[in-house]
Amino acid sequence: PSRALRRGEGRTTLVIAHIGPDGVPTATELAQSSGSRDLDRAAQQAVRRWRFEPAMDGGRPTVGRVVVPIDFRPER
Repeated sequence: PSRALRRGEGRTTLVIAHIGPDGVPTATELAQSSGSRDLDRAAQQAVRRWRFEPAMDGGRPTVGRVVVPIDFRPER
């Protein structure tokens, strides 16, 4: 996010992504905040746009969840 970039914020957010059997995130939540609302919001928005390999159960896709670390690093 531009506001966080201007402030030079660089931190890690951990996002829990709940994944449907089609590999599309059905929900996200914070596992660990970066301490910045802007960075946390940007991390969750990014993960919601991703597509994942679904979990498998007996050879069939099923729901699952994954913890995704998102590292924000300030420009130097």
